[in-house]
Amino acid sequence: MSIEKHGSAVWQGGLKDGKGTVSTQSGTLNEAPYGFTQRFEGEAGANPEELIGAAHASCYSMALSMILGEAGYTPERIASQATVTLDSDDDGFSITAVHLETRASVPGADDAAFQDAAAKAKAGCPVSKLFNAEITLDARLEG
Repeated sequence: MSIEKHGSAVWQGGLKDGKGTVSTQSGTLNEAPYGFTQRFEGEAGANPEELIGAAHASCYSMALSMILGEAGYTPERIASQATVTLDSDDDGFSITAVHLETRASVPGADDAAFQDAAAKAKAGCPVSKLFNAEITLDARLEG
C-alpha cells in the first residue's frame, strides 16, 4: 500500500533578500511565509527545520500510541517535541541531530513497558527512518 502526500514551496529572489511560501496538500499551511531570517536569524515564522520537527513529533506520537495499544495500553495523552539541529559543515548545512522529548499519561503502564514502547516508536516511526542524523529520546511516563 502506498500513500502519497505533498507539500509545496515557492521561492522568489536571492538567499538573503528573497522570500518564500510553503503550503500543504491539506491546506493546513497555505502559503505560509518563510525566509532567511526565519531560518537562520531567529525571526518568527515558518522554516523547514521546524516543519520537520513538527512532522517528526506528530509521527512519533502516533507510532507510540500504536505500540502502546499493541501492548494493551490506551494512552490518555502523549505530548512530544522534536528539536532539530542544523549545523554548518564543509558541504553547507546538514541536519545533524534530532532530540525527541515525550511526556505521556498511560493508565496501567509501568515505566519499563513505557520505555520499551518509546524506544520502539523512535526506531519505527517513518519520519525517524528518513534521517541521517543522531536521534535521541527523553521519554517520561507521567501520572
